[in-house]
Amino acid sequence: MTAVDPVSVEARLRDIQSITDAALSRLDDRDLLAELLDRTRQVLQADTAAALLLDFSSGQLIATAAAGLEEEVRQGVRIPVGRGFAGRIAAEHRPVVLDRVDHTTVLNPILWAKGIRSMIGVPMVAGGRVIGVLHVGSLTPRQFTSGDVELLQLAADRAAAAVQSITAQADRAAVVALQHSLVPSALPAVAGAELAARYIPGSGAVGGDWYDVFTLPAGQVCVTVGDVAGSGLAAAVIMGRMRSTLRAYALETADPAEVLARLDRKMQHFEADALATVMYAVIEPGLDQMHVALAGHFPPVIARPGQPAELADIQVGALIGAAPRLQRPVTTVPVPPDTLLCFYTDGLVERPGEVIDEGLDRLCEALTAQSPEMACAAVMGALVGSDPVRDDIALLMIRRHAAIERDADA
Repeated sequence: MTAVDPVSVEARLRDIQSITDAALSRLDDRDLLAELLDRTRQVLQADTAAALLLDFSSGQLIATAAAGLEEEVRQGVRIPVGRGFAGRIAAEHRPVVLDRVDHTTVLNPILWAKGIRSMIGVPMVAGGRVIGVLHVGSLTPRQFTSGDVELLQLAADRAAAAVQSITAQADRAAVVALQHSLVPSALPAVAGAELAARYIPGSGAVGGDWYDVFTLPAGQVCVTVGDVAGSGLAAAVIMGRMRSTLRAYALETADPAEVLARLDRKMQHFEADALATVMYAVIEPGLDQMHVALAGHFPPVIARPGQPAELADIQVGALIGAAPRLQRPVTTVPVPPDTLLCFYTDGLVERPGEVIDEGLDRLCEALTAQSPEMACAAVMGALVGSDPVRDDIALLMIRRHAAIERDADA
């Protein structure tokens, strides 16, 4: 039996500690990734270290961070999954060791032009799937061992965790910025009406809720409220595209059903997997009538003076993205003077463990024909209170003044 060299074992333990050092956890995620690559290169006595992250949309590995091989990052190297050294690691989900680096084994010419002679690479795995590749290289020929593979895999696991954290933070920041840029910073001034709104991001992953109010050249007031299925940056990006698309189609036709039909065709062609609920209403210039079409969305709540608030009796059409070439029905709703209209997304009325009717009933009970600002405050107090907001909430109130009718009669 071969005796184990205690010096070698102790050195290996120090190497592992260097990579898993708790001090790394106190670094910013981007600094952690850079420090981890540098330590990995030192521990393995390598000359280069690089991390390539997988872009799932293109199926390519993109050079993202490096130590001793910075030109990979600066030149924006991309390696298709399944091709070359790094692509093979990503495709096969296993380590690869090279004792010869040339055009027959490595796709990236930077590596052999730099004079790298031997390489070892391992997959970066997070959530059970490969998100990238970590590799080191030596400018002199050497035989990488199974122990080297284990150390590099340990470093790759730490790198994968850092990358996931960086991605999550960047996505959330991008979503928040996108949402704030798309939610109206100021509501339009509408003669004869008051408006107020609330937008509250959820405590989990922010998603694709939005509201919008704008006027048409002929004087109609258009209102839309929507909710894209899913959460995170992908849902927020789709939300932004839908909002802009709906505005464009609104300029072409005043028919809410036709606007939603065109929006649906566009989304199904360019965003084939997207699903969304949308409420689109066109209020006549005199504010006395509202034409509404619903694509899987909740109907508005209407509070008339001296009467209990109630859900508008509107037939609900299919969701955006549910089926091709569907025409949603349009319902015309009278809007008497001093009537308050309430538009909202499901985050306001849905609660885990209860039927949706309970939330809708609470909304109707909380709403009265009062000023939109006071109505928003009353509704948020009754339906949200001090509870954490789990899902995004978009809420919009419009109240028609009685004065517009008196002016018309004069």
